[in-house]
Amino acid sequence: MENHIKTDRTLLGVARFISMVFTPFTIPTVTFLVLFLFSYLRIMPVQYKLIVIGLVFCFTIVMPVLTIYLFRKIHGLAPQELGDRKKRYMPYLLTIISYAFCLLMMHRLNIPWYMSGVILAALLIMIVFLLLNLKWKISEHMGGAGGVIGGLVSFSSLFGYNPVSWLCFFILVAGVLGSARITLGHHKLGEVLVGFVVGLLCSLLVLHPMSNFFFRFILL
Repeated sequence: MENHIKTDRTLLGVARFISMVFTPFTIPTVTFLVLFLFSYLRIMPVQYKLIVIGLVFCFTIVMPVLTIYLFRKIHGLAPQELGDRKKRYMPYLLTIISYAFCLLMMHRLNIPWYMSGVILAALLIMIVFLLLNLKWKISEHMGGAGGVIGGLVSFSSLFGYNPVSWLCFFILVAGVLGSARITLGHHKLGEVLVGFVVGLLCSLLVLHPMSNFFFRFILL
C-alpha cells in the first residue's frame, strides 16, 4: 500500500514537472532560439537575433505572466482558480493583447513574415481557444505542442530540410505532455486531443507555404 502511494506521488510529481517545463508561454521564445541555432537563420547578425529574441521574450513571457499575476492579486485569486473554465477568459485576453503588441512591434521592425508568422500562429491558436472555452476546457499545453509540430512541418517545406528526427522528438514530447495533463486531472483525453489538433491546424494554416497566402498578406 505504501509503495503504491509513493508511486502515485512520484507519478504526479513527474507530471507536474513536465507541465511546468513545457508551459505554452515558453514556446515562442524556444522556437526562435531553435530557428537561430539550427536553421539557415543562424547566419543573421548576433545583434539582430538578440533584438528579436528579447522582443519575443518580453511580450510572450514577461508581459503575460506579469499581467496575469497582477490580475490574480487584484481579484484575490489563487493560481489553481484560474484553471476553472469560467475564470480563464481574462488570462486569455491579457495574453492575446500582449501577443498582438508583439506582432505589431515585429511588423514595425520589418521582421520577415516567416518569423512574425510564429507569433501570428500562436495568436490565432489563443483566439480559437478563447472561443472554444465557451463550451469546453481544452488543453492549451497541447495546443502549444501541436503548434510546434505544425511549425516544424511548415518550416521544413519552406527551408527544404528533413524534419523526421525533430518530428519524432516533438511527437514524443507531445505524447508525454498530454499524458501528464491527464494524470494531473486537468484535462480529459478529448480535451487533450482537440487542443493538439487546434494547435497543429492553426500553425499549418499560418506558416505552411501551401496555405498561408492570406496570412502573408496580413504580415506584409
